[in-house]
Amino acid sequence: MVTIIRNAAVYQPEYAGKKDVMILGDKIAAVGENLTAEFNGAVSVTEIDGTGQILIPGLIDSHEHIMGGGGEGGFSTRTPEASLTDLTMNGVTTVVGCIGTDGITRDMAALLAKAHGLEEEGITTYVYTGSYQVPVHTLTGSVMKDIMLLDKVIGAGEIAISDHRSSQPSFEEFTRIVSDVRVGGMLSGKAGIVNIHLGDSSRLMDLIWRTVKETEIPYSQFLPTHVNRNEALFQSCIEFAKEGGVIDFTGNEDIDYWETICDEVRVCRGIGRLLEAGASENSFTISSDGQGSLPVFNSKGEYQGIGMGKASCLLKEIRECVNREGLPLETALRGITANPARILKLSKKGHILPGYDGDLCLLTEKGLELKTVIAKGRVMVQDGKAVVKGTFE
Repeated sequence: MVTIIRNAAVYQPEYAGKKDVMILGDKIAAVGENLTAEFNGAVSVTEIDGTGQILIPGLIDSHEHIMGGGGEGGFSTRTPEASLTDLTMNGVTTVVGCIGTDGITRDMAALLAKAHGLEEEGITTYVYTGSYQVPVHTLTGSVMKDIMLLDKVIGAGEIAISDHRSSQPSFEEFTRIVSDVRVGGMLSGKAGIVNIHLGDSSRLMDLIWRTVKETEIPYSQFLPTHVNRNEALFQSCIEFAKEGGVIDFTGNEDIDYWETICDEVRVCRGIGRLLEAGASENSFTISSDGQGSLPVFNSKGEYQGIGMGKASCLLKEIRECVNREGLPLETALRGITANPARILKLSKKGHILPGYDGDLCLLTEKGLELKTVIAKGRVMVQDGKAVVKGTFE
């Protein structure tokens, strides 16, 4: 497969000007002007006109419940698995799957099977071993073994702290998990990241802070998520990011609703505040918590039912960063491209450069609406419609 995208405004995610991008097989072969491909007719070349469009790296969703989540309101509230088009129709070409509250009826065997299925259908997948619970529920019986011997496992998570649904791990239990994940990552050349679910408790990030202050484990071993859950938690997370850590914002499809019932921090404003406080533009990621369950309340605070996170929130948050907060597009894009690629050690993801994976999205210049998605060199979405669907879609 040879594809050339012509005359698009290329964000690598840094703005590189109007360029052509050539994809050969599943890799980006060249980025430049007036690119040509001569194969003496032996290979067909597909050309896509990118005039008036923005070309960005394919999105990396670092926290998605790909085999469903929820169940906290009873069995009927279990959310469905993610389909291929749930991801590609929202620009996601790389996804990291995780298990949430329910580590009993959803286990590592099922998570890995789902990840392999999505990979067969055309996107790149990884997973975290474990769930909310401590001790960590693994496939091999060991966190280190899972990371070292299972190719798709790049870390552990989402381990829950400061939450009534967590296992209330002790400091010693927590640091043992983090140290095992770190060493497993070192020995296998993987990120060895611990994805931490942060709850509403006033203890905030206490276990993370104690670990980086009282042990030799560095800030870079953590990716705390849901950092914008409330104002007090976000303040602590800003300090963590200023000291060299990376924090993960959870995107939201309907933040206007949530702002009326709690003090959740709007993602675009949170990123703006983070940068204003002096944290690096490399200090944040944005993930969807897709397929995760969300309790829904009325204006009186009365429980109404269960909603569900969606991958569509990622591009929505990018639009808000640009249009509402006035952030540069290339800065906002880092949260779903270069930054997760770096912290998760996905060395061929997150940039539009020769040798990188052929994962790309075309957006309209006006409105930043998704038009085309290419995953591993294959066109998955064209003119806003799925041209490749999952097996049972």
